Parts: sequence; structure tokens; C-alpha cells
Amino acid sequence: SNMQPLLEVEGLKKTYPGFQLNGVSFSIYEDCITGFIGANGAGKTTTIRSILHLISHEAGTIKFKGKDISKTEKSFKDSIGVVFDEGFFYDELTLTQMKNLIASSYSHWDNGAYTHYLDAFSLRPDQTISSLSRGMKMKFSLALALSHHAELLIMDEPSWGLAPILVTEMFQTIEMIRDRGTAILIVEQNVGKTLSISDWGYVI
Repeated sequence: SNMQPLLEVEGLKKTYPGFQLNGVSFSIYEDCITGFIGANGAGKTTTIRSILHLISHEAGTIKFKGKDISKTEKSFKDSIGVVFDEGFFYDELTLTQMKNLIASSYSHWDNGAYTHYLDAFSLRPDQTISSLSRGMKMKFSLALALSHHAELLIMDEPSWGLAPILVTEMFQTIEMIRDRGTAILIVEQNVGKTLSISDWGYVI
């Protein structure tokens, strides 16, 4: 299609001792679920960290809505939600305390949306992070990511360690989010489990 990609990664390079990311290129379009599949050590996390500007890359460009993200970092970070495999959560805080820390960094934080998702995911605001199971942490992470109206959701290994029934439930949630117009990038290594999901945009 001739529509402009939401996120465009071109010629991304990064070298570590014993590891090289060599010229990774892909595009993500609105309303699509895109799978970024690769074996452990293939450079998936390095690619994601480059996109999030957590590490610098040696070559290549990353554009969001046609603009280089290094020039629009604040608005880019406002537009993406990240669900990491374990999250950056402080165990001793309650969900509300953790949310307050995170909400302050977004210009479009929507507390009504947050309350809605917490409810939808059966999470209680007064629970502590340490009391959450892995699946609940994932849902809390999703609730946070969805509450600032992110246009792109990046999920790192979302089904890792989840029971199959939870994986199914998680993908139903993801498809519901996609139907609302959010683009989703899912980074996974387990191709078998991931590719049984019908109706994906495409797989990198």
C-alpha cells in the first residue's frame, strides 16, 4: 500500500563484542499487529532498545510518522507504549503509587482510561507490585501503556512463561486494542506459539 508507515526502521546497525546487528530494516503500519520473530540472540531486544533510544545505534534511521525520532524524541515517547517482559516496576509500591510515577511523564495521560483497563483486567489499585503474578504484571503493564493513548504498542516477549490459556486471553486483549486503531509490535522468539495467531499484519 502507499500509506506511510507509522514506524520505519532502516539499515539499523549496532555492534557489541561477539554480536552484530547488521542493517535491520522494517516498517510498521497503523491498525496492524506485526510480529518481530527471531531466535534468542538474534538482536530483537537490541533493535527495540535502539527504537526506544535506550541505546545509540551506529548507523541507520528510525522514523515515526515520517520524522526522525532523534529530532522528535519527546513526542515520539508520548506516542508509544512499551510492555517489557518484567517491567520497570518497584516491588514495594502499590499499583496506584507506580502509576503516579509513570503518569507524570506523559502529556496525554488519561486517568479514566487507566481506571477502565484496571477494572477490565481485574486488578486492584491497592495491590502491591510484588503480589502480582507474571500474567497480572503483563496486564498492569498493558493498562499503563494504553492509558496515554499510545499509537504504537511495543511488547517484548509477552507470552514468555505464561500458561497457554493466559496467552490466548492476552492475544484477545491485543486484538481488541488493535481494533481500536493502535499499531502493535510483538517481539517473540517462540514462533510456533506466536504464529498460531490468525490475522496478523506480517512477520518480520
